[in-house]
Amino acid sequence: MNAFLANKKLAIRSIWAFTAVVYALVISLHYLPEVANRPSFTSFQPLLNAFINGTCFVLLIVSLIAIKNKKVGLHKKLNTTAMLLSVVFLLNYVLYHYLAGDTSYQGDSKTFFYIILASHILLAGLSLPMILIAYYRGLTGDLIAHRRIVRFTYPIWLYVTFTGVLVYVFLAPYYA
Repeated sequence: MNAFLANKKLAIRSIWAFTAVVYALVISLHYLPEVANRPSFTSFQPLLNAFINGTCFVLLIVSLIAIKNKKVGLHKKLNTTAMLLSVVFLLNYVLYHYLAGDTSYQGDSKTFFYIILASHILLAGLSLPMILIAYYRGLTGDLIAHRRIVRFTYPIWLYVTFTGVLVYVFLAPYYA
């Protein structure tokens, strides 16, 4: 095991520092000047993010099935893939919102949409450090602590990935 993973205090501090950087980055998107000429590739980014969310949703379900069947290696590979896809999602999300800004929902189901959106955003933000800590604990073999945090982190992450797809479905007709 490498030195970073072995140093629990350093790893947990790094997770919280990374979380703070992500929060600051996402919040700063609302204060940056609007980009004058939006690149054409931004039209594909929301669909890519929905695809990543949907893929993570499936990976998380298959990962649960794998661990229930005692396929620990497959479980680790699926979760690592979900983590890597989540990094790609985050980078694409930040890039899209920097270049294209926010998209307004103009449909008839505004109350339902905003409940979904608000819960998605809130739980995505709250779950980030928990997901990272759960992943770290699994990697380091701290299985008791891993199971303890995954018990409530897993359904939240599953919900966030599912509602990420729903948000896209709601907003798809309004992307410029």
